[in-house]
Amino acid sequence: MEDAVGAGALTLRRHTRLPAPGGPVVLLILDGVGIGARDEFDAVALARTPNLDLLGGTGLATSLRAHGTAVGLPSDADIGNSEVGHNIMGAGRVFDQGAKCVDRAIATGTLWDGYWKTLVRRLASGGGALHFLGLLSDGNVHSHEDHLHALVRRADHEGLRRVYVHPLLDGRDVPDRTATVYLERLEALLGSIRDKGGRDYRVASGGGRMVVTMDRYEADWSIVARGWSAHVHGEAPGFPSAAAALEHFRAREPGISDQVLPAFTVRRPDGAPVATMEDGDGAIFFNFRGDRAIEITRAFTAGAGFDRFDRGRVPDVSFAGMMLYDGDLGIPEHYLVAPPEISRTLGEYLAGAGVTQFACAETQKYGHVTYFWNGNRSGKFDDTLEEYVEIASDRVPFDQRPWMRSAETAEAVSRAIGDGRYRFIRANFAGGDMVGHTGNLEATVTALEAIDAAIGRILAEVEAAGGCLVVTADHGNSEEMVERSKSGAPLYENGNPVFRTAHSVNPVPFLIREFSGRRYSLAPPPDAGLANLAATLLELLGYAPPAEFAPSLLQASGASAHPLDPGSSPG
Repeated sequence: MEDAVGAGALTLRRHTRLPAPGGPVVLLILDGVGIGARDEFDAVALARTPNLDLLGGTGLATSLRAHGTAVGLPSDADIGNSEVGHNIMGAGRVFDQGAKCVDRAIATGTLWDGYWKTLVRRLASGGGALHFLGLLSDGNVHSHEDHLHALVRRADHEGLRRVYVHPLLDGRDVPDRTATVYLERLEALLGSIRDKGGRDYRVASGGGRMVVTMDRYEADWSIVARGWSAHVHGEAPGFPSAAAALEHFRAREPGISDQVLPAFTVRRPDGAPVATMEDGDGAIFFNFRGDRAIEITRAFTAGAGFDRFDRGRVPDVSFAGMMLYDGDLGIPEHYLVAPPEISRTLGEYLAGAGVTQFACAETQKYGHVTYFWNGNRSGKFDDTLEEYVEIASDRVPFDQRPWMRSAETAEAVSRAIGDGRYRFIRANFAGGDMVGHTGNLEATVTALEAIDAAIGRILAEVEAAGGCLVVTADHGNSEEMVERSKSGAPLYENGNPVFRTAHSVNPVPFLIREFSGRRYSLAPPPDAGLANLAATLLELLGYAPPAEFAPSLLQASGASAHPLDPGSSPG
């Protein structure tokens, strides 16, 4: 008979389908490590990964979908990303994510109700300008240019006379050095509105997303300070247009990535900035994803006690986010689209059942194994049962120290295993994603080898504790380091490969190595994805998954397993 554990709606039941667990269940999320073509541009295949090879050969193995509709994105053409990947893994089922919520709000017209209406009324009566800030691309990870274009058109429709856009350039969720394409489309829209007369709609400032405005997890507030100076005060190198700024920076440093283009302002013929932010203006940060939106939001909305950098003159600006970025902290107070409500997550169920948990990652991915994993919830469910450890990331370009903090993360996980208090341990290794985003193939191979060494250390600790090791990823990236044609052939430009810096739509590995003597096999459904992870982890921990979760990937001993083909081993 199954025994109920917990209380109320979060009751879990122990199951008898699988034997009781032995040591801890340890989940390692290899950020940005997918299953690729295994060719000369697949860093995962090129890397020496004896520990991943061992897991693929001696444990249970399959692959999981980690993009598109499998993680709540609008279509299967949409690449996966770390935010939605961790959301879905922790939630145990698929929720519509930010992009889809905004698409629906625009299509139904609900976006123009609520705070949008309040803001427009305030600007119309006071004559203030409206500023749009955010990532300019169609990557659909943090934002989509279609959303910005819809906002600009609606502002014109509402009669707002002055609208200024402060675009952050991508080169990370889309092919690199394509910023010109997105700027041309934006400039065409703004120009068409200006041409009608009575409107001043222009690009005012911008810069690359990794050095201007879009810091996350308080890794480097100078990035936000740089954006604040450009967007608010008009203090950054000036050019007659955004296109002229790109031309200048690319001539000065050939091959520079869009994501690290310096901050710039656009100047009028008299040398004055196109726009600064003044009392009575409005500002909308049009990213829907929260992690790289929270710090700039705090800079706009915090009171006099703000101490992360010197803001100088702080204009009285009505600020809104595209979505609510942190529900627990109420950041921001005003937003245009309600986020998906994600409750009854794996972490919440485990806390309700009294299961001790440990979560660890370096700064770049710390919020993913905490905030995003817990359904966009800050803090812990139970301080007495959970411990979260953040390891400070390096503040240098990631391909300069591609091993990142893999060794330190492994050390923290090993200590947690040896401590003996924690039944469920989860950790993220950032290198496959963060170094993969640089487009540096050699550095990414080094990152993956450092991660594999960390896995080896943890594997030994799990074995000694009689536990279970689970390895997967949130999305692909490092296995796809080149842009490809529709046929899959690598693309070249002037005889050189066009290196890719964005995520992929490839599946990700799922590996289990168990040391407590329990016997079971894998029986994944044909559409197995990240949502199936939570129920699987619950069964490994000895609990029957709740009915609302996507089904477990496990089956009882005696049935056939479904391993990856040898040629698809994640090693």
